[in-house]
Amino acid sequence: MDEPRQCGLLRKHAGNFLVKSGFVLGGALGVYGCGSHSQVRIAVIPQTDGTLLWENAHVGAAIAASRTDAFIYWNAPSREDDVEAQIALVDRVVDSGFQGLVLAPDQALALISPVRRALAHGIPTVIIGSPLAIPAGGNLSYILTDDQEGGQMAAKRVGELLRGHGTVAILGIDADVTGTLIRARAFEQFLAQKDAGIEIVDRRTGSYNFSHEQQVAEETLREHPDLDVIVDLMSPSVDGTLSALNASPGRHAIKVIGFDLAGLPSFQRNPNLDCVIQADTRSIGLQAIELIHATRVGQNAPHVIHVSPKVITQDNINSDEVRGMLSQDWTLGRRQWSASQ
Repeated sequence: MDEPRQCGLLRKHAGNFLVKSGFVLGGALGVYGCGSHSQVRIAVIPQTDGTLLWENAHVGAAIAASRTDAFIYWNAPSREDDVEAQIALVDRVVDSGFQGLVLAPDQALALISPVRRALAHGIPTVIIGSPLAIPAGGNLSYILTDDQEGGQMAAKRVGELLRGHGTVAILGIDADVTGTLIRARAFEQFLAQKDAGIEIVDRRTGSYNFSHEQQVAEETLREHPDLDVIVDLMSPSVDGTLSALNASPGRHAIKVIGFDLAGLPSFQRNPNLDCVIQADTRSIGLQAIELIHATRVGQNAPHVIHVSPKVITQDNINSDEVRGMLSQDWTLGRRQWSASQ
C-alpha cells in the first residue's frame, strides 16, 4: 500500500498503531510513516488494549496530541496480566529514543525497574492508572484516579442502599494493583465512620482471570447466602460476580457495585448491577500528553494530579457528563476521523 493511502486509514484493531495529530497508522515501533522525525514522539502503554477503559484514554491522548502537534505511539499487552510483555514494550520505547512515556502499570513492583531506566535516559514519564513506589519529581509525574474518593463513593452508595444495616463482601483486592488497596481501605474507613451497623463479612483477593473471579464470587455467595451487597474493586471481579449471580436464580436482591468496567455498563441485562465507579481515563490520557508537553517546554506543572471517578447508574448513563466521558467519537481537536477516511 502506498504511503498516502496508508496515512488515511484508521486501523484501531491492528494491535500496534501510531497516532499523529489527525492521522492513525498501523505499524511497528520505530516506523513513523506520515510523521515528521522532528516532532516529539510520545509512547502510550496502557494495561491492555481494546477495552472501553483504555480506549477512552487513547481518545484523550489523541486529542492532546492534535493540540500539541505530538506524535503518539500506542501499544499494549493483549492481557492485563502479561507483565513481561509490558516490560518489553517499555524497554523498546527507551531504546528507540522516544521523548515521552505514558504508562499504566500492570504490576506495581515489576514495572519499577523499567520506569527507572526510562527516567535514567531523561524521558519525561507519566504514570496513569495505579501508582508505583517511586516518588514523583523531576521527569516523573502521576495522573491517577482518585481511588480514595472512589472507595468513599462506594461506601456512601452502600449506606444509601442498606440504610444503615446489612452485610457487604469486598472482592477484587489485588496487592499488585495499588489502586485496589487504596479503594478497599477508604471504603472500610468511611463505612466504619458513617454506617457502623453495616458489616463487612468477607474480603477476597482478586486477579485478572475471569474464571477465577467467577469461582470466588460463587464461593462467596455460598458462604454468605444472606449477603446484601458485593463491592467489586476490579473489572474481572465485576464480570465474575455478575456471571455467578445470573446463573443463580433467586439472588436478585443482591446489589453489585463495580469499578472500572471494560465495556459499557449494561444495567438492563444485569439487574443486580447497581452502579459502576468509573475512572475518567479520557481526561487522564489527555492530561498526560499535555503534562509531558509542559515538562518539555519548561512550564511549571504539577507532579501529581488526581482525577475524580464518576458514579454511573441507570439513571445517569445517558447524561451529557457520562456520555462525554465515555465518548468514542475520535474528535481530535480539529476534525473527526473514521475508518472510511
